[in-house]
Amino acid sequence: MHFQELKRLYHLYFLTLYDDRNPLSFLSKLGLRKFYPNKLTLRSLLEINKDNISDKDVESVEDIPWCFLRKLFKINAECRTCIHTSSIYDTNYDSLDVDLDTDEFTEDNKVNPLDLITALFLCADSFLQQEMSLKMSMCQFSVPLILPFGSQSQSSLMLWALRDILKEWRPHDMSDSKGFVENNIVCANIPLFSFVRLKNCGLSKSQLLNYVLCSGQQTHNIFIHRDMEGGTVPRTIANGLVEVCWYLPCGTANLDIFPEPIAFANLRGDVHETLDHFSFLFQVSTATFVFLDKVEETEHRILTSLEDVRSKLFFVVNRKEGDPRENIISVKKTMEALELPQSHVKTKDPRVNVAEFSKKLVATIKSTLTDKIATVTIEAMFGKAVELGLSVDECHSDPQKTAADEIMKGIGVRSIPDYKKQQLPLQGNNWKRLAQLEKEECRLQQAGDVELEEYKSELQAEKLSIRKEQSKYKLSRAMQSFIASLTTTEKEKRDFFLKWMKLKLDANSRSKLSELRNKFKEECKRNKNKELISELDQNLLDSSLGIEHYMREMGQIYEVLWSSSTKPDEIICNLPGIAAEMLLDGYPLELLDGDASNIPERWVTDVLMELHRKVGEKSRLKVLTVLGVQSTGKSTLLNTMFGVQFPVSSGRCTRGAFMLFLRIGEDMQRDLNCDFILLIDTEGLKSSDLAQLGDSYEHDNQLATLVIGLSDVTIINIAMENSTEMKDILQIAAHAFLRMKEVGKKPVCHFVHQNVAGVSAHTKNMTERQHLLEQLNEMTQIAAQMERQPSIQAFTDVMDYDVEKNNWYIPGLWHGTPPMAPVNTGYSEAVADLKNNLLEILKSDTVTQIPEFLEWMKSLWKAVKYENFIFSFRNTLVAHAYDNLCKEFSQWEWTFRKDVLSWQTAAELEISNAEHESDIQLWNNLVASKKSEASKEIRNQKTNMMLKLQEYYKSKDKHVNLIEKYKVDFFKSIDSLEKEITHSVKNKLDCVLEFILNSKKAQDIQRRYRDVIEEKVMKLLSSCKDTTLSDDQLTDVFEKMWTETLVGISDLKERDISACILKQLRKNFTNRKVNEELQDVHLYNIGKDSFKAKSKHIDSYMKKIKNLFLKQNIKGDLQGFADMVIETSTRFVVDTTKTNGDYHDTFTNELLEKVDKNLQQSYKRLKTNTQFEIDLKLHICGIACREFLQMHRKFLLDNNPKTQLEKYKTQYLSDFLDLYKERDHCQRKATDFVQCCIRPAFEDYINRSLGINIVDEILTSVHSPEYSSRSFFQYCILKELLQKDDFKSYVKYICNYEIYVKDWIFQHIHQNMSEQKTLCKLKTNNLEVILHKTMKTIKQASTGEDGLPLPDNNESITVFINNLRSYLLKDISISTEAVKRALFQIRSTCHPFTKSLTESLNDLRDQLQEEFSNSEDIDETLNNLPIKPQDELFKRVFGCGQQCPFCKVPCEAGGKDHSQHHATVHRPQGLGRYRYEDSEKLIVTLCTTDVHSEQTFKNIKTNSEYHPYKEYRIHYPDWNIPPDRSIESSDYWKYVLVQHNDRFAQKYKAKPADIPAAWRRITKEQALESLKETFNVKGQIKIPDIVNLSIDI
Repeated sequence: MHFQELKRLYHLYFLTLYDDRNPLSFLSKLGLRKFYPNKLTLRSLLEINKDNISDKDVESVEDIPWCFLRKLFKINAECRTCIHTSSIYDTNYDSLDVDLDTDEFTEDNKVNPLDLITALFLCADSFLQQEMSLKMSMCQFSVPLILPFGSQSQSSLMLWALRDILKEWRPHDMSDSKGFVENNIVCANIPLFSFVRLKNCGLSKSQLLNYVLCSGQQTHNIFIHRDMEGGTVPRTIANGLVEVCWYLPCGTANLDIFPEPIAFANLRGDVHETLDHFSFLFQVSTATFVFLDKVEETEHRILTSLEDVRSKLFFVVNRKEGDPRENIISVKKTMEALELPQSHVKTKDPRVNVAEFSKKLVATIKSTLTDKIATVTIEAMFGKAVELGLSVDECHSDPQKTAADEIMKGIGVRSIPDYKKQQLPLQGNNWKRLAQLEKEECRLQQAGDVELEEYKSELQAEKLSIRKEQSKYKLSRAMQSFIASLTTTEKEKRDFFLKWMKLKLDANSRSKLSELRNKFKEECKRNKNKELISELDQNLLDSSLGIEHYMREMGQIYEVLWSSSTKPDEIICNLPGIAAEMLLDGYPLELLDGDASNIPERWVTDVLMELHRKVGEKSRLKVLTVLGVQSTGKSTLLNTMFGVQFPVSSGRCTRGAFMLFLRIGEDMQRDLNCDFILLIDTEGLKSSDLAQLGDSYEHDNQLATLVIGLSDVTIINIAMENSTEMKDILQIAAHAFLRMKEVGKKPVCHFVHQNVAGVSAHTKNMTERQHLLEQLNEMTQIAAQMERQPSIQAFTDVMDYDVEKNNWYIPGLWHGTPPMAPVNTGYSEAVADLKNNLLEILKSDTVTQIPEFLEWMKSLWKAVKYENFIFSFRNTLVAHAYDNLCKEFSQWEWTFRKDVLSWQTAAELEISNAEHESDIQLWNNLVASKKSEASKEIRNQKTNMMLKLQEYYKSKDKHVNLIEKYKVDFFKSIDSLEKEITHSVKNKLDCVLEFILNSKKAQDIQRRYRDVIEEKVMKLLSSCKDTTLSDDQLTDVFEKMWTETLVGISDLKERDISACILKQLRKNFTNRKVNEELQDVHLYNIGKDSFKAKSKHIDSYMKKIKNLFLKQNIKGDLQGFADMVIETSTRFVVDTTKTNGDYHDTFTNELLEKVDKNLQQSYKRLKTNTQFEIDLKLHICGIACREFLQMHRKFLLDNNPKTQLEKYKTQYLSDFLDLYKERDHCQRKATDFVQCCIRPAFEDYINRSLGINIVDEILTSVHSPEYSSRSFFQYCILKELLQKDDFKSYVKYICNYEIYVKDWIFQHIHQNMSEQKTLCKLKTNNLEVILHKTMKTIKQASTGEDGLPLPDNNESITVFINNLRSYLLKDISISTEAVKRALFQIRSTCHPFTKSLTESLNDLRDQLQEEFSNSEDIDETLNNLPIKPQDELFKRVFGCGQQCPFCKVPCEAGGKDHSQHHATVHRPQGLGRYRYEDSEKLIVTLCTTDVHSEQTFKNIKTNSEYHPYKEYRIHYPDWNIPPDRSIESSDYWKYVLVQHNDRFAQKYKAKPADIPAAWRRITKEQALESLKETFNVKGQIKIPDIVNLSIDI
């Protein structure tokens, strides 16, 4: 019978079998029905969720597939044991009561592993099938070649599923050369040996094959057989499955079983059940081995229908003891029919075990391996499979394969470098040159004699020229095809296209790189010609071509077209979206282009921002990085840990870093506090081949710093403890971790020691771990010296490191000798433990979203490009976090100050209300007690502020980890604030006491004469009582009496203010031996002329200087400094004298403290001597003497007893007339009481809190952002300066910053208080508060202790007034003397008086409100307030007052007691008076440029010796001057210098600066834009424009 007829008959039989073992019912049993067919995706399995990471027992049959996949993705060879539930081993089943003839739990609780694998391949999509095949192959499992129940119930040739398997082997003919073959296994042209069985065979062919493949080695179960777990479970759907595996030689004769590679195919089930599979195998195989006990008639017909059997067919006959004779006859009959030679029949004797028999089979296979043997590739089986009715799994990807082929055709016979130049030109020399230019912009090493700012402009011009040239680029044919294939809306088509591209590109690279790689290795071994090594390395890079190069070109296309003036078309605009989708689908994206050593920032940013949008802005990230020596298994570690596919291949073809996103399942997002884990895989560090190249260390250092800086967890992969590269790796890592500590990033580090076997590895390697720590400490010290951080002495100073917990020991990857070695299960388990530990570590509260990650990336990369990373690092996230803390700190500081000021005001009121008459000691005791209370109150406020700071640093949503290094500074600032406020409060209480005592002298005189006047008025009244006089006559009589009485009143004595000030000055110079200089000094006459700085003021230094120009410069600087100190001191004195008080010695002390503070800076900068200090202080004290004397005289005048009594003359006259006429004066007395007693108290109350009210009003108004932080305050001032564009204002701002700020704040308050009568409203609010309290108190005071109204008599008025004063004691101060005067000889009764008093208070409210509304003198109000709002706001924003030593820009650091000064934007040094020594021209260079260049400077600090700008911190250790964020950052000051160059030169007595041409093109709009960009206020806060602030210049 013809073979085709037999096939038809048995196909009918086969269909009946399908009905009995329907795959759908089996899939339902496993819970996989919903995934059939091919709906289970690779992406779903890569997600990190509780199911994927758990190692829970299999509790049901439905758990079995997931347990298998979980272990398989860990490359754990034990995955095939996941075929039954855990209850299978329940000890209850060991009971003898169980019926031994039944197996009641096997069918329900077990599955055959072959059925499980078949089911999963049926449910997996094409890419998951590939991944499963790859990982099974790594475990040295057989993989499906033909899958039953495939597409449309056809069996499928699994060509696509096997395409990703890449194998390496060394045939024996390559042993001597140590060469090897690397190829996709489906493309390998090797012999195929198939193994099938007849249905009655009792010999396990799978078990025998395992012996064949592992002969001489420990047997590994490549094929599943009956003696394995689950092997005896009846198969349900696996019959017809054809598995394939490969034997690959390692090139060692003693180890290899076969000298050449061989493929082994194994057909599951009987031949006659799967006739088409058998037919296919027989036709494509080199040889087919049929296992049998006997041959039945149907089987005889099948075998005899085969063609070409003599060379291809082998029988393996299983003889058993007691076999019937008929069995042997049936075999011989078939042999004769087939004319099969005896050598093709191998008989297993029952006395020979399987292991022994396998050697016979090996010998048989070897004997067939001749030169003329037929070989085949799996790829070539395609046609035969279709011919025999099999489907091929990759048929539906033909269009994508065609698209990939079209691109590959473009390569043709051309060299890869030529192809890349034509088809991928943007990543070529121009891109690399741009990278070099960006680095040179930072380092400025090649400037030569060119002015730095001019050189920077040239670099910028060259960059623009390159971009302009690139903008002419038209899409190449290859990129058009590539982008077109990616833009398909069907994700599966895009995936197929990318996979085809990868397969074909990898194959192309393998064929073209091997020769280059060999040359490279040979040259490295010789280790002679570095230039040739570098050239070969570059050739390797240029000849590498993979998907990443096309993706890189796509990114470059996007970068170029976005930077050009023309708007990109829609396809280009959509590229980031496509790349974002690819990232979400698990494809890696190049982060750092290792070829150019650069990051395409625009491309990476827009791709990740697209991803951020696509996930609904839920993009919380945790970042994990692996670093280590090249070829030490970094990528394999990540692939094993997370089931991903970072490229793993021999040779160094691609440099840089790649990132890959792993989704976090919803069930773990809360635990991990993130939505994605971002894996970063890097090229190997310290390549032994490239270590000799000059830039190798720098390149590795940059890479390590970048990826460690981006990471939350870093794994340092160490292949062997004693490797020669270890020290270099540790130094690079220590360097990077040190840098991260300094910039506020705190990554976790774990060391993974690979290839360490044995259960006792961790214990035995304790010494090695200690040695590792010693090396880490050594490398950290070296790195600290390089980064100029001498305080860092140990690795534990840099990060938390536990020598026990942070080290992991992982066995070798392979269990045996590759390529036939399976993956070591111990490796898989150790990596799984590491993964679980890492996931626990990632459960931190610190989290980063994509926008923040990108900001870090940009900042890190920019800083990396500078030689001095730590002092170059500038990050917007850090700036935001720092600025936010500064804002909070400013608010806490104001709360601190406000609460203490409120307490101070209450204490002053209490002291004023105390009535100790003439007992001064009681006053002193009261003030002393108040000082003690003040200390306690301030300590409480300090504690509260410190608690707030501690709580702030505990918060996890404000990036506080980034500003950890500033924590100590802010705590020190709180201590400093406490000291400042304590000093201020105690001085104020002393002033209050002295003021009261001085006022009391005048009041005592007034009291004596008041008694005399009142006595005389009563006498006069008595003498006139019996006469009838008119009002005029009575007035004349009173005038005469008044004049006579006041004749004897003496004036208050004037103090010698000059002597007082001089006394304080001498105290200031205590122990300084300068008394002679202060003898016979008449301060009043000093300081009337301008102060002149002289050589003698710095004579010890000036003698060393020979250069006349430098001497003049120094004197000019000294004169400018002296003028500034004098001006600020004079302003302090004038502001102090504006208060309505008397002189106090604390004023002089405060003045001298301010001068001393300035002098400390002058000594550091100008080396001033004691003579300068004496002359300057005498000059300032002379000015103060005259001002304070005027203040004192004004106080004496205001408190002159005669003058004070004259104020009450009209009142006494009215009293005299009313008493004489016996008129009812109740209403007048009430009015007098209100005007003389209540009104002053009300006005005092209003003004006492008005200063605080004004500050609060401004800090809560639309202008509040201006005072939110020092940096924002700077922005507001600079913006207003630009709008005015007034040269004098610029000069005042630069040369006398403190005065400018004070004037600006004062005018700003004035403007704010003018708007909508704000000051009037604030005063009215305070008036209403105290009026309401007083009205309420009047009712309370009108009742006696018994709760009843006071009697309506005259005596009750006194009781009422005393009650009123007592109840209002904590709110206002009502003068006893004023009460006595106002109520002199009152004749009214209590009830009418209280009524009249209420009416008078209402009149007073109307009167005061009208005065508030009509008053326009806001300046006078502000100057006379006891708490001046301008001073409080100045303290808030002025800070430490330090200025940049080069350009004089003010420090913006938060707090006052910070260790590092910094400013957001610096300016050309010429604006800070710096000029060139030879040309006398103003210096145009910015200090942010100089400090990162090769330039030098000299000044007094350097003893006139040239010193490198790079090492400026030697002389200015407390200043941090990072580079500008961009070349446009300093456009503001460039614009200012261009506009006023000549006038600045004239002002500074220098010559105009040589302005770079590029600066002249900067517009006012660009200057403002750069200001916004630099201070990061774009789109943040709407700031009201500040206009028409008239500041005196």
